[in-house]
Amino acid sequence: MDRLPAAAVAVAAEAEAAEEEDPLAADSPVPQVSEQRDPEPGRMQMLQGNPLLLPHSLQELLAKDTVQVALVPERKGLFLKHVEYEVSSQRFGASVSRRYNDFVVFHDLLLQKFPYRMVPALPPKKMLGADREFIEARRRALKRFINLVARHPPFSEDVVLKLFLSFSGPDVQSKLKESAQGVGDEFMNCKLATRAKDFLPADIQTQFAVSRELIRNIYNSFYKLRDRAERIASRAIDNAADLLMFGKELSALGSDTTPLPSWAALHSSTWGSLKQALKGLSVEFALLADKAAQQGKKEENDVVEKLNLFLDLLQSYKDLCERHEKGVLHKHQRALHKYSLMRRQMSAAVHSQQPEAVQQLESRIVEQESTVQTTELRHAFSLYCLHQETQLVHACLPLTAHLLGAFVDSQIQGHKEMSKVWDDLKPKLHCLFTGPNST
Repeated sequence: MDRLPAAAVAVAAEAEAAEEEDPLAADSPVPQVSEQRDPEPGRMQMLQGNPLLLPHSLQELLAKDTVQVALVPERKGLFLKHVEYEVSSQRFGASVSRRYNDFVVFHDLLLQKFPYRMVPALPPKKMLGADREFIEARRRALKRFINLVARHPPFSEDVVLKLFLSFSGPDVQSKLKESAQGVGDEFMNCKLATRAKDFLPADIQTQFAVSRELIRNIYNSFYKLRDRAERIASRAIDNAADLLMFGKELSALGSDTTPLPSWAALHSSTWGSLKQALKGLSVEFALLADKAAQQGKKEENDVVEKLNLFLDLLQSYKDLCERHEKGVLHKHQRALHKYSLMRRQMSAAVHSQQPEAVQQLESRIVEQESTVQTTELRHAFSLYCLHQETQLVHACLPLTAHLLGAFVDSQIQGHKEMSKVWDDLKPKLHCLFTGPNST
């Protein structure tokens, strides 16, 4: 999908030559396109060379920014408690306070400005009964969302992102909306939008279908891997609780003050020494429980959360494909169908010699032709963006190696630390296996 058709090369060369002779010529609209172009100089710039190519490695994408999302201590409103988040951007060197509704406005503006790009979904809002577990899960999801957005090439250069991550004044929602007012979407601001069709491979529809099926299969597999990773992490945390209770029961047994019956007096010294040894073992089992809990948390943070990040990216690609089919593709097909109906009505009116009807239809057909051309251009631009978004997903596929590495490292480190505690525990059991009745 990365090879540029010969026709596209010629068009690109013509465009560059035209820009050198007259910089405004490249921004001129194609005739019959009803939508206005933004003449401002701050419009989005395209990459030099192959316009289809999105040359970003995973390391380059990750290096764009790292954003932390932390819970701000709870504040009480007049009627309901509300949760605030401290959003800290490494790139902008800023830390700002944001509420969930601020994320919603930001998300809606991204969809408005970039309808043909992968905009990750937000976690759901829960009006009442939001417990700590729900709030923590939403914080994690918001962190994944903002990091995916901050590392997305077109989003990372947009003023809306900069405002969201750095504006510390009052009413950030109004500031965000004001920045997007009258700007238009990416199609309106991309210099090559009206020529996107010339850069697309001839088999773009086939490639789109194949890519969509591949991403769907990858998503399904990683969804199952995430579920298994969650179960492994959960088992480690459950194991920690069991080890802690095991140690507590040993300590309770060693602390038992029930008098020794007279018929067992012969072995009173044995039971006393055993109790003392059992009582001391609770410390080691508490340490084992702590190590198991640490491993479970590490697997949640380093494995499960990275799997969730990757799944959020893949889900946003699936959502984009659905928007393409139900949105611009459907509108283009509907416009073509309406145009075809008008042409048939025109033919019937001409044959029946109805001059007034012919005149009205002629005006409507001209208008519809413009609509058809606009929807066709948008459809081509949508495929153009899908081509780049597909490359972006594939650039992130090496995350698989990072995930497996994190999983293996977590297991090795966790088992090493627990093995050391078990080894330290064994000598303390020596007194349990000594005595006249030992075997």
